[in-house]
Amino acid sequence: MILRRLTPADAQHLFELDSDPEVMRYLTGGVPHSFEFIVEKALPHYLSFYDRFDQLGFWAAIEKSSGRFLGWFHFRPFKEVPEETELGYRLRKDAWGQGFATEGSRALIEKGFSQLGCTTVVATTMITNQRSRHVMEKVGMTLEKTFEYPGDPFPGWSKEDCLEVKYSLTREEWERRVTSGE
Repeated sequence: MILRRLTPADAQHLFELDSDPEVMRYLTGGVPHSFEFIVEKALPHYLSFYDRFDQLGFWAAIEKSSGRFLGWFHFRPFKEVPEETELGYRLRKDAWGQGFATEGSRALIEKGFSQLGCTTVVATTMITNQRSRHVMEKVGMTLEKTFEYPGDPFPGWSKEDCLEVKYSLTREEWERRVTSGE
């Protein structure tokens, strides 16, 4: 997999990604984003990180062998605690279960700690998103806290379904894992 900067030419890829209710299940309760939303709001927001931060932002995930757009990763200052770096991703359903989330997450964590001076990497997801939680644990992150989703529950979801979890990994923890071969 290759991670590259997103460009305005990725609008159709992002629309297709966000049109899948399964992809959007833990983000919007399965409600797809419109093409207008992608072009007018989402993509400009993603691209704005390149102007504000040197090597942080959103990255298109491209399958090396085919050139296929798999989705995106973000590695950016965490909105609640700017000294923490937030890891996130959104992948096409046909890319799930193939190790891409783990591969991209590991690459960004390594770059963050070894090249960018990051001190802590964090990630959040809905408490019921077992796939993402497994990826977070697989890359060495540990559960830091459970908290209430700040918005209204998604249609058909209970308040408990809308709990979120935050995972974290410090540079010291990462260095210990690297030196011990974990």
